[in-house]
Amino acid sequence: MSKEKKVIIVIPARYKSSRFEGKPLAKILGKPMILRVCDLCAAALEKDNIYVATDDKRIKQKVEQAGYKAVMTSDKHLTGTDRIAEVSELVDADIYINVQGDEPIVDPTDILKIIREKIEYPNFVIKGYSKIRSDENPDNPNIIKVVFNEKNKLIYMSRSRLPGSKNSGFVESGYNKAVCIYAFNKGELKAFSEFGRKSVLEKIEDIEILRFLDLEIDVKLVETNSDSLAVDEEDDILKVEKYLLKNNRV
Repeated sequence: MSKEKKVIIVIPARYKSSRFEGKPLAKILGKPMILRVCDLCAAALEKDNIYVATDDKRIKQKVEQAGYKAVMTSDKHLTGTDRIAEVSELVDADIYINVQGDEPIVDPTDILKIIREKIEYPNFVIKGYSKIRSDENPDNPNIIKVVFNEKNKLIYMSRSRLPGSKNSGFVESGYNKAVCIYAFNKGELKAFSEFGRKSVLEKIEDIEILRFLDLEIDVKLVETNSDSLAVDEEDDILKVEKYLLKNNRV
């Protein structure tokens, strides 16, 4: 991607998810979800620059069998970003791209877009977002809403429907949701990890990026080309499979 900057993608993959245990290894149309994410990342960067950060040997084995790199990380991490911070201590790079292991329809062109934005704005954490579709409910707590100013600087993220309207409660222009592609540098990850705990708002919302706001590290939002369809619960597998079949992305 860049001759001057070393960029790697780190995919956090935890086995013991509270809502869906073993989620990274759940099969989508016969293929483990973590490998679908790896393959999409490999369409953006060379395979040698893709790492899966996990705390489970079963995930590590599956990833390495497919020819990808895996890093065993602590099982005590509070968040996926803390897990990536550990990887940043072991693998040297200028830019660390976090692609969530439960985003099996992530678009490689969006990953490249996030990388370009981080190179242009090195002192910002970069994060993707997209419009909430008309068939999605903004009151769904699994859909993380993002609120940003006219310069695309993050103001807040919430599982509640934000922003609100004084008159109707709904915003005519629609709502924006988080797309789980992020870009960090080593210093940002170090500060995040050394905070040592979840910040107050991070804990309330269960949204780790809010910790950067308490650290007074600016977050810049970038609109992505594709939608986000995360697998939060087991029922989401069927939704993803229907999407892949409909869009001929088997």
